[in-house]
Amino acid sequence: MGLGRGLRASGYGVWMAELKEKVALVTGASRGIGLAIARALAEAGLSVALAARGEKDLAAAVKSIGGAARGYPTDIRSAAACAELVEHTVRDLGGLDVLVNNAGVGVFRKVDEMSVDEWDTVIGTNLDALFYTTRAALPHLKKNGGWIINIGSLAGKNAFPGGAAYNASKFGLIGFSEALMQEVRHDDVRVSYIMPGSVATEGFGQGDWKIQPEDIGQLVVDLLAMPARTLPSRIEVRPSRPAK
Repeated sequence: MGLGRGLRASGYGVWMAELKEKVALVTGASRGIGLAIARALAEAGLSVALAARGEKDLAAAVKSIGGAARGYPTDIRSAAACAELVEHTVRDLGGLDVLVNNAGVGVFRKVDEMSVDEWDTVIGTNLDALFYTTRAALPHLKKNGGWIINIGSLAGKNAFPGGAAYNASKFGLIGFSEALMQEVRHDDVRVSYIMPGSVATEGFGQGDWKIQPEDIGQLVVDLLAMPARTLPSRIEVRPSRPAK
């Protein structure tokens, strides 16, 4: 029974029970927000495929989750690698119901100081891979109804100096997500994107006042528990009490 078709009048409890039959794929899942999302999904009962480039960190992440978690070392900047990732997930875990496009990287330089390779790395990881994984996953998600959750950033609507590549990728994620949502909503595939503000991660610094990665993981699980008649398509998340 798919996420979309089987739960049109269901409440939270039924959703959580049926999540135990589902399969999720999370990119950028070896640490930070991605690992927190993968862990939250596994704790909710889903089988989870974790994808990341670093094999050592990925293996440690899978071990920390245990259960039905599987790790797939993947360079998601490659369309062929993303297609293979989806195929392996479906083959090994029995299907695909939830795709979380989380992988992201930031290089913060002024345009005239940024190299072509740095630009390609940011756009390839944050935007091209979004298309590659989604395109590969959609045939499977359409079979029974599913969900795509894209992890963006408040930088997707707030540009800043030195953020040209990062801003462009996150602005693009918003446009991609909103167009996709309208394309597949009648296929029982729901699309949401989450725009966190300051999150305490390795790449963006710590701080007691910041959003914790686990908060985003909880938010993803809460999204899946929404009744199928309702689509929270855009979610902005900020620290409750940011540093002054």
